[in-house]
Order: sequence, then C-alpha cells, then structure tokens
Amino acid sequence: MADVTAPFDTDSQALDEVVAFTSELIRIDTTNHGSGDCQERPAAEYVAERLAEAGLEPAMLERTPGRTNVVARIEGTDPSAEALLVHGHLDVVPADPGDWQVHPFSGEVRDGLVWGRGAVDMKNTDAMILAVVREWARHGIRPRRDIVIAYTADEEASAADGAGYLVRHHRDLFEGCTEGIGESGAYTFHAGPDLEIYPIGAGERGTAWLKLTAEGRAGHGSKVNRENAVSRIAKAVARIGEHQWPVRLTPTVRAALTELSALHGLQPDLDADDFDADALLAKLGRAAALVEPTIRNSSNPTMLQAGYKVNVIPGVATAHIDGRVLPGADLEFAETMDMLAGPDVQWEFQHQEIALQAPVDSPTYAKLRAALEHFEPDAHVVPFCMSGGTDAKHFARLGITGYGFAPLRLPIGFDYQALFHGVDERVPVEALHFGIRVLDHYLQTA
Repeated sequence: MADVTAPFDTDSQALDEVVAFTSELIRIDTTNHGSGDCQERPAAEYVAERLAEAGLEPAMLERTPGRTNVVARIEGTDPSAEALLVHGHLDVVPADPGDWQVHPFSGEVRDGLVWGRGAVDMKNTDAMILAVVREWARHGIRPRRDIVIAYTADEEASAADGAGYLVRHHRDLFEGCTEGIGESGAYTFHAGPDLEIYPIGAGERGTAWLKLTAEGRAGHGSKVNRENAVSRIAKAVARIGEHQWPVRLTPTVRAALTELSALHGLQPDLDADDFDADALLAKLGRAAALVEPTIRNSSNPTMLQAGYKVNVIPGVATAHIDGRVLPGADLEFAETMDMLAGPDVQWEFQHQEIALQAPVDSPTYAKLRAALEHFEPDAHVVPFCMSGGTDAKHFARLGITGYGFAPLRLPIGFDYQALFHGVDERVPVEALHFGIRVLDHYLQTA
C-alpha cells in the first residue's frame, strides 16, 4: 500500500485513459430533454465496468428503468476518518448537430481537444474519477478516508431519478460522508494577461422556478375588456423582469469580493453604509463575472403562454420565471414575488431547491487550494458561489457539505463558462492531464 502522505505521481496510463474515457463517454448519447426519456444506463454500465475492473463493487440503482445511477466505495486506511463523496452526473443537455463544427456525440480528438457534448459538463470529470481509481488499483494506493463515488442520472433536469432518488432511498450508501466534491470549480479563469484565477465552488444559489397564472374575462378581441388575462400577465412579467433586487452579501461572496479586490489592489469596506457593490464590480474587470450573478436574488421571465386566435381574448394566461435565491433569502423572495405579481396574478413554485454555503476557512477548502497550488504555484485560488445549482443540493440533505472542484488548466481565450451547455463544447487534452493530476493529488491527501 502506497504512503498517502507522499502522493504518488499520476502515471502515463492514467493520462491516456482520462482522454480515452472522456471521448468514449461523450459517444454515449445521454441527452436529457427533461421529459423523462433520457437513458443514462449505457453510460452507467460503462463506468461500472471500469470500476469493477479496478476491484470495486459498484451498485447500479434505478428509480425508473434506464435512468441508472452508479455508487461505489473505496475503503480508506483510517476507519475513524469521515468519508468523502466524489460525484458526477452522466446526463447532458441537448445539442443540435447542425450548429456544431463536429458532431456533438463524436467524442472526436482533434488539434489537442476532445470535442462533444459533456466535454466540460461533465463527462471530463467523470473520466478523471475513473482514471484515478484505476491508477490506484494498479499501484495499491488507498486514501486515508473512505471515498464514495457516485455517478448520477438526471442532474440536468430535476434529479428525481438521480441524486434525489439516491438520497431518499439509498442513504445508507453514503454513511459517514460529511463532505463532497462535484462539478463547476477549480478551472482557470483568465481575469487578465497575467492574472489566472481558480475559483472553487463554496456555495450555490437556490432554485425557484415559478409558474404565474392570470385569469380574466374571455371575449371578442374587438371589445373593451378591463379584465384581460394577457394584459395582467404581461404587466406582472414586466415588473418581475425589471425588478432590481437588493444586494445581499453571503459569507462566500464576501470572501470572494475580498480576495478579488486584493488581487486588483483594492481594499473596499464591504460593511460601509455607502458601499456600492456595482461600483466595485466595475473595478474588477473580467473577474466581476465570478460574483456578479450572486450578489442578489434574480428572477428572469422565460416563458409565456396565452390564447389560440388573434381575435379572441383568452380567459387564462400563464408565464414562467427562473428564480434564483441566495442563502437565507427565501422569505424575501416570496414576499417580493407577492408584491410584483400583484392581486390579479397567482404564482406557485414548479420546482424549488435549497441554497448552499460551504465554509472557506475549513481544512477541506485549504487542501483543495493546496492541490491546485501544488501544480500551479502562481494560481490565485478564490472561493465563489455558483449562480445555478448541482447535485450537491440533494446530498446536502444528508449533511454533506459540498464544494465545486473539477480542476482544469485552460489556455487564454478558452471561455469555459460559455461552453457550459454551449455550441462546440470541447476540452483541451492538456487540461484533462492537469485535472487528473490535481484530483489525484487531492484525493490522496484528503
């Protein structure tokens, strides 16, 4: 058994496998349209087979046939240590081949890049996990603490068939897990020619997807109608879309602003009565993008439905709002929606998920930072709160504190955030090599 106090260097086979596994997983079409027709099982069988080859005993678990999750445990050397969850999802969002330079499910490796849907979200990280586990098996490496590996279904929709199902019905598989790492963090963010930032996820806004309904008096389109459902819904949607939410600095965002400000030679007083968050963001340049979406709640109108004929005033009109809520701001969000919707429009949650915060002064955060700095000594590692959400929300219900840590070293001009759910999603081979080295190092020292 290798000495985990001196991490084993990632071997060449692992470097080859992380590229091959990323490509091969991309070729398995696990498109999640949100309608329940996704089939993650072929990808689940792929990862389960490779975990089994590494001597693990993966469990394949389904709520719905074909919507398969895989969970396996690696026993650590210290039975008294708390376990760590490492999770990734197997589904991907849709992709139209007509919009892409290469077919989104080709997994083509070209010009030092692996192309395809899932290259950054998040079959690349799924592949890293597989490659690390298999490397450990080859060299007899065991981590200090138990590591539970979870590949989930349905993250790109409600997670009802994925992490939500596992948490409700298979919580025993996560016994002892107190912390977890997942997607969306530890990638290179080029804030300037000589400023490379590596944001580690230490929070997530909550999800509040709303349906608004306005009822009115149906009638002929040529008649006066003071109870027009379309007018009512339109006014409410305009108020919601134009609303300027107040600034609310959570601990994670405060830490991010403090560290980003220091990198730009600034020392703002975040508690000053006249503190202007937007003015500070303007001074942070590109780095502002890491915090701008998470200094406030948000409520973006996304869908409208009403009527069936131009000369008929419908009796009902509906709209949908993508709301995101900061930790601790649920009551404020609901009361504001009551005010903005007004007396003639009713609203309800169609999907609601909790907000998350993780401590940035914890030993785990320090080790995540150290793993990045070990391979990138000039890296500026900062915490950040994700504007959206991940499976970490579900695992939090088991008392698992989640961090976003899917390391990638990216070249200047490579817009990682734009490729999430974007066209021509791709990942550099060198980024995968960096990522597996960092992940390997962290998991051996965790």
